[in-house]
Amino acid sequence: MEQEFKFPTEVIDLPSKGLPYPETSPLSSGKIEMKYMTAKEEDILTNQAFITQGIVIDKLLQSLIVDKSIDYNDLLSADKNALLIAARVLGYGKDYEFDYGGEKQVIDLTTLSDKEIDESLYEKGSNKFKFTLPTSKVEITFRLLTHGDEQKIEQELKGLRKAYKNNPPELSTRLKYIITSVGGDENNNTVRTFVENNLLARDSRALRQYIAEISPDVDLTFYPDNGPEEGVDIPIGIGFLWPDVRL
Repeated sequence: MEQEFKFPTEVIDLPSKGLPYPETSPLSSGKIEMKYMTAKEEDILTNQAFITQGIVIDKLLQSLIVDKSIDYNDLLSADKNALLIAARVLGYGKDYEFDYGGEKQVIDLTTLSDKEIDESLYEKGSNKFKFTLPTSKVEITFRLLTHGDEQKIEQELKGLRKAYKNNPPELSTRLKYIITSVGGDENNNTVRTFVENNLLARDSRALRQYIAEISPDVDLTFYPDNGPEEGVDIPIGIGFLWPDVRL
């Protein structure tokens, strides 16, 4: 009789607190249980096909998530960041070493905190937010992007690269997925036409700034001795999930 081994796990708090997910989704709990990395996951990290396709991180995280009823495509990008940090800690420990300004830095990843969000702006179970464009005064609604959205955007950009000679309109393409209605009209063609022809640059900038303000995320700021007072972002380089690599 084969002996069964129970892998140790940790429950990870999501930066979104589960607020934008439908209440029928297991993600609405605001937590995900992840198992510690094993040799199986190290095989994923060294899979050249996954690396070439740019899906190695996603394959790793999917393998580490305990609840297989979770639809990975539904994960908000910010919540994926939290899982990535957790995967590094569960796989190789809490200390992350990197170079900054020619000096070695060591960060304890377990000390990172989630960005504070204004929960009053969130309607539990709904990934839908309102915003009035400051210059045109047009009322829109928008959504926070999920992994599935990012995949669709990348597929669309892949097709556009042929027409735009590898310089596709990435910003406007992303906005077509972010904005969900214009003046109360939720028709996808209306949204796309508005973004292409009527969205003022100053309104686009204001919208993107607002999204950045209200979006959940992991605070990756650290304060090196030779850095600016406001701090800098921790660089997530190749050594993050491949700490043994020698460049």
